[in-house]
Amino acid sequence: MGHPRSVTYGRSRVAGNRSDQYRSWYPYWRSCVPAFGQFPAVPVNIMISVSNVSMRYGAKVLFDEVSTAFTPGKRYGLTGPNGAGKSTFMNLLTGEIEPQKGTVVRPKKLGVLSQDQFAFDKYRVLDTVIMGNKRLWAAMEERDRIYSKPEMTDADGMKLGELEGVVGEEDGYTAESDAAILLEGLDIPDALHQRKMGELQGGQKVRVLLAQALFGHPQALLLDEPTNYLDLDSIHWLQGFLNQYDGVVIVISHDRHFLNRVCTHIADIDYETIITYTGTYDDMVVAKTQIRSQIESQNAQREKKISQLNEFIARFSAGTRSSQVQSRRKEVERLQVTELARSNIQRPYLKFEQKRPSGKHILELEGVSKSYGDGEVVRKFTASIVRGEKIALMGRNGAGKTTLLNALLTNSPTVPEAELRKTSGYDGPFLTDGKVIWGHEAAVGYFAQDHKALIQPGTTAFEWLHQWDPAASNEEIRGLLGQMLFPREDGDKRTEVLSGGEAARLIFCKLMLQKPNVLVFDEPTNHLDLESINALNIALQRYQGTVLLCTHDEDLIDEVATRIWYFEGNHQITDFKGAYEEYQSVSV
Repeated sequence: MGHPRSVTYGRSRVAGNRSDQYRSWYPYWRSCVPAFGQFPAVPVNIMISVSNVSMRYGAKVLFDEVSTAFTPGKRYGLTGPNGAGKSTFMNLLTGEIEPQKGTVVRPKKLGVLSQDQFAFDKYRVLDTVIMGNKRLWAAMEERDRIYSKPEMTDADGMKLGELEGVVGEEDGYTAESDAAILLEGLDIPDALHQRKMGELQGGQKVRVLLAQALFGHPQALLLDEPTNYLDLDSIHWLQGFLNQYDGVVIVISHDRHFLNRVCTHIADIDYETIITYTGTYDDMVVAKTQIRSQIESQNAQREKKISQLNEFIARFSAGTRSSQVQSRRKEVERLQVTELARSNIQRPYLKFEQKRPSGKHILELEGVSKSYGDGEVVRKFTASIVRGEKIALMGRNGAGKTTLLNALLTNSPTVPEAELRKTSGYDGPFLTDGKVIWGHEAAVGYFAQDHKALIQPGTTAFEWLHQWDPAASNEEIRGLLGQMLFPREDGDKRTEVLSGGEAARLIFCKLMLQKPNVLVFDEPTNHLDLESINALNIALQRYQGTVLLCTHDEDLIDEVATRIWYFEGNHQITDFKGAYEEYQSVSV
């Protein structure tokens, strides 16, 4: 007997009730979204449900005969390792694809985070947000078309009346101001609201598309990786928004902190089914482990009992105790071991080591400044870093975190300037003024935000990795690739077809092979699943060298950083010598 197809486990602990943990940003959120303080109540019968749904690709079964429901007022995290079928299941819920078997019931009004950043390039930013309410947008377009006619008929007048009714029902007369409130909360300033989407940067586009999904009070929100490209302030704003929302929320995220703060339930795709657990992501991990251990323990006891019964049957099957033998045969049949489906979860093993330690004073920054034309980004920043410090770079997007990393890497002893040019796409000087002085024996390992640009095409993963240490044996290289979840045959995979997650894991292999004593990471978690992020977290905590880490993953900052550089947005950087928890306590 396998897992039931729709089960709820765990204890009830609603993450949204922990509002005391957000005192520092809650006033900011309230000031940004006064119009959304109270959401229209969503009728309790408007839910999303799936019945006997199956999806498979060739021999690979993603989920089989799944039946479950997602109810209003609850916020579900959709979890599972890369390749388990999370995005496929989300596309089933949105109606983008149809199930191979079974049915999906969904409300009429869905808010869906679009994954196509270029689909709205010709539209204004405000219009792109308003398009999230399809009924309103269609009515507004039809109304504008009729008004643009040189002469209107009686039929046009009647139609206009209907359309104005729709616009009124859908709050169309405040649509632009409502859209502007959402955009401000997601750090899209007023100056960009009238611009075309094609003029925005990639990260800005993602935030506009998130505002589109949230616009118009949809009955359900389906969000695939909504925190990608959001800074911590925007993530906190989104957490507050979702915790106030009355409808169904289903979210895919690789941010454990976000899932723990938002989700009331976790729908986990594993064992070829979907099991729903009550509580946060951390609650799910505990419950899932306990259930698996319990079944394995019961199986061990049954196997022992079956072995004893079979021994009795073998000894007395030809004797005079045939009735007892027959009874034990029936008991063996009754005690059949529960069949455990194999988990899809794969856990990488990361361990960063140093070939040799650096000197005590690893890096000095003296009056470091950087401007782009007349635009000043970093102003006269001075700091001294000693061996073993782990510094988190924090602040809003565009505040200058990557700019500072590029500046301090400019004359790094082990990171070629060509690598910085390739990943940044910038051909000017990385440093406008000041000095960057690296200490004795410094050896820097670099993970760029655009890390895939560091892996040249036209070779295999194995060949690309081996070039960084030609003296390493083939088995050592294969072993490192295996640690990072590259099966033996994937070592021969062409580098140009690697996914973002595979490219990230290959860069980690390089860093483990090189064994630098300074690690510089710029957004390393963007393409990683939860298991890989957790492995990175543990590896950085255990690493004895120096770390500079730019990330919006709050758990990573909280558990790794011993020092905070906070970019204030006025070209100044606050240098706080202490952990994130201490920084929060003094910055409120």
